[in-house]
Amino acid sequence: MFAPKAILVPTDFSEYSDRAVKEAVDIAAQNNAKIYLLHVVDKLQQCAIDYCIPLETMMKVQSDSEKEATKKMQEEANKILQSRKIEVTFDVKSGTPFEEILKEQQERKADLIVIASHGRTGLLKSVIGSVAERVMREAKCPVLLVR
Repeated sequence: MFAPKAILVPTDFSEYSDRAVKEAVDIAAQNNAKIYLLHVVDKLQQCAIDYCIPLETMMKVQSDSEKEATKKMQEEANKILQSRKIEVTFDVKSGTPFEEILKEQQERKADLIVIASHGRTGLLKSVIGSVAERVMREAKCPVLLVR
C-alpha cells in the first residue's frame, strides 16, 4: 500500500483548497507524513493592452500580496498543528502557479500532491485551463484531486 511521507498541498485559501488541506491532514496523520503547504502569488503584468501600471505600484501590490499570503499560511499551519501532531512547513512563491507547484514538488521531494479540483476562480478557470489539470498531467508523483 502507498504510504506517502511528504505531502505537498497547494492552496489559494478558497473553500475548495480548505477541503484539500483537510484531506492531506488525514492522510498525513495516518502515514506519519510531513505536510508542505504552498501558495503561489501570480506575477502581475505591468501592461495590459493600452494601460500600464507604474512599476512602483506594481511592486508594492506584489509585495503586499506576498505578505498577506504569508500571514494566511502561518494561520493555516497553526490550525493544523492545533488539531494534529503533524510536521507542517509552508512557503509562498511568486510565479505561474502550476510551474511553481511542480518545482516545489521536485525541491521538497514530495511523494504526493493533494490539490483542489477548483480554486477561487471556479468555472472560469476550468474553461481557460486549470492549474490542477496541468499539475496532474505533469507531476512526477501521484496527485490526489479533491472535489
